[in-house]
Amino acid sequence: MDKLKRVLGGQDVGNSDGNNILETANQASTLGRGTRLKGFGICFVLGVSLSILGSCLLWIPVLGLPVFAVLYSLGNIFSLASTMFLMGPLKQLKTMCAKERALATIIMLVCLALTLCSAFWWQNNGLALLFCILQFLAFAWYGLSYIPFARDAVIKMFSLCI
Repeated sequence: MDKLKRVLGGQDVGNSDGNNILETANQASTLGRGTRLKGFGICFVLGVSLSILGSCLLWIPVLGLPVFAVLYSLGNIFSLASTMFLMGPLKQLKTMCAKERALATIIMLVCLALTLCSAFWWQNNGLALLFCILQFLAFAWYGLSYIPFARDAVIKMFSLCI
């Protein structure tokens, strides 16, 4: 907290340790363990709830698919943002762009954008549903990258099925 007061008060202007302004702001705004866990829990439960609510509203005639696309995409955004509470935003962005996760991250974010485009701009329900499925698969593949050997196990399981 003292670091935050020094940074906001302008007393810690000289960065003698070579940190840039983003790293200084990140260090100054660290949250306690309890606050991080509460933020993670709230964000994650909200994300899962939005995804489930969107899935339930999928079957409403006419407006079902666009509402599903928005709620499901927002649910994925909140679920992804929830992990920022655990490791911090800078570290989360760095791990998202790591070699083993970069492709899954790009596919997930592109499918998220294409889901919303197909639901509202192109108004193509089939494409919106396809991009939601691809978004789910990319998010699952991204999540599996955090568990050691999980991707290898999934690949082996599917190769045995084929």
